[in-house]
Amino acid sequence: MASGEQLKALLKSHAEGDDDRFFSVAMQVAAHEARLGHGRLAEELRTLIDRAKSQTGAGAPVPIGRPRGELANLLEASYPGARLGQMVLGEELRDQIRRVIREQRHAGRILERGLAPRRKLLLTGPPGTGKTLTASVLAGELGLPLLQVRLDGLITKYMGETAAKLRQIFEATGRTRGVYFFDEFDAIGSQRGLANDVGEIRRVLNSFLQMIEQDRSHSLVIAATNHPGILDPALFRRFDDILHYELPDRTQIVQVLRARLASQAVKRIRWRSLANLAAGLSYAEVVRAADEVLKDALIHDRSLVREADIRTMLKERQTIADKLAARGV
Repeated sequence: MASGEQLKALLKSHAEGDDDRFFSVAMQVAAHEARLGHGRLAEELRTLIDRAKSQTGAGAPVPIGRPRGELANLLEASYPGARLGQMVLGEELRDQIRRVIREQRHAGRILERGLAPRRKLLLTGPPGTGKTLTASVLAGELGLPLLQVRLDGLITKYMGETAAKLRQIFEATGRTRGVYFFDEFDAIGSQRGLANDVGEIRRVLNSFLQMIEQDRSHSLVIAATNHPGILDPALFRRFDDILHYELPDRTQIVQVLRARLASQAVKRIRWRSLANLAAGLSYAEVVRAADEVLKDALIHDRSLVREADIRTMLKERQTIADKLAARGV
């Protein structure tokens, strides 16, 4: 039987995601059982350890620990519960996301045939259209941690250091299966040769191109940008699929408003009229307007929200959006 210290060490290493330490302690337990004359149990433990070490496929256990050491400054871990059914999307985009989820769920069968499931994705489109939420949904649907790359920790002023940190991230994809999310990807993926290009960023982009090409892990690598036009053309060939996001149409705006407000709204709301007023807003802006309506109702002790309240908040969001657009934001 494992000692109390060994049990504590096993739990601690598992919680921290320290696989090397976990397997080392497990081998100590197997050796301890062998010394006690429990040869069959010791052999079974060794077999289980060897099998676990070799499980680098899509079905391998996912360490639950958060990034440690230097990776803690590079990756922000979360465990989202978002689901695809919660998103309002066009059918074509929804089908693309469904395809990624299906292929990941059947990754073992796909890999056995010498094929590869989609797992390197580029998300493009205006702000607030669901790119970040898609990364959360993929993590939630697949039961994986979402590991968002922290650009403030990745990009430094020291020559060569950014590329070295990038390599740490790609090495982590092989150790810990998860959804690795590069938001604002144009910060490192802009075209080589742009007027404001500097040598270090060019080297970082070259490193990224090599690393994503060589990546054979079973993690998902997702990059998102609001500015696909400035990405280096070589990047597009490195991704398995490109998902493009658009601003919601009026039908989708109605869906968002009804999902957020219908249960707490008065009867006979003219949702279509409100959608016309919100035309041109992003999903995030429509959701924010709806949340402002709910907060206003709470503050003024109203049990139900009125059409006039929704209209007021949508107009406010339109005014803000117009001002930002005039400034080129």
